[in-house]
Amino acid sequence: MHEGVPAYLAQLLRAQYGEETAERIAQGYAAQRVVTLRANPLKTDAQTVRERLAAQDIETSPVPWYADAMIVRGAREDALTGLDLYERGEIYLQSLSSMIPPLLLGAKPGENVLDMAAAPGGKTTQIAALTGNQAMVTACEMNKIRAERLRYNVQRQGATRVTVMNIDSRNLDDLFSFDRILLDAPCSGSGTVQLGSPRSKGQFSREFLSRTTKQQEALLHKALRLLRPGCEMIYSTCSVLAQENEEIVSRVLRKTGALIVPLELAAFDSVPRLPVSIPGTLCVAPDELHEGFFVAKIRRMK
Repeated sequence: MHEGVPAYLAQLLRAQYGEETAERIAQGYAAQRVVTLRANPLKTDAQTVRERLAAQDIETSPVPWYADAMIVRGAREDALTGLDLYERGEIYLQSLSSMIPPLLLGAKPGENVLDMAAAPGGKTTQIAALTGNQAMVTACEMNKIRAERLRYNVQRQGATRVTVMNIDSRNLDDLFSFDRILLDAPCSGSGTVQLGSPRSKGQFSREFLSRTTKQQEALLHKALRLLRPGCEMIYSTCSVLAQENEEIVSRVLRKTGALIVPLELAAFDSVPRLPVSIPGTLCVAPDELHEGFFVAKIRRMK
């Protein structure tokens, strides 16, 4: 395996996936990930964005499963953050993998939606855009500084029906109830590793994973208490480790009687995948275009 992969992470990947797939993941870590973004339909449209980027000699290509998303060729993030398009909230720089959970959540106009760990706001504002600002979105962030950044992004993106709460969503009153919940849980970041990049994130130790998985399990239990019976939620992480993904989901399902809703993935044939132990869930493999990401849809039954 690539020598830059943290030793404990390499050990976990080999144990879970075997040598061949673990090496494939390591190659994904070594790839230079391209910049991706989505047009914000609350303020503009994708064709206008493409034309205005082309006028700046910034080439883009489409994403087959999301009309508002695009891949940027030959330009890095700093070339985009200085544009008026960015400053006015007409585009949002976001990884392709992180765009998948809001799409699969399927929130509809008129619904009450909770984003449990919302900062910096990519998925929150995407939900607002997908529902045409017609869903009522509550976005929670426990860190004060990150909550302020969330508020800034929500305002800039024109997401007018989002309420930001500076709170640990585990502390929400159980009297709240929601039609849809997105829990993009804090995790190790094992899907986001970029070897050689100073911005690469991830913490990999037995102790850290133990703390994180306890938090993830508590958050998922809380989500199912806040979700209305018969309604559906998304559990996602930017991790490729079963400890943070299938194992969390399986334990909580056994304790709550909630059920997996198989994801409709026909549109995502171009997305590289890793094997999963729960049929109907998705684990995206890291590569040049994608971060590693896990997604499961869950229905509360009672």
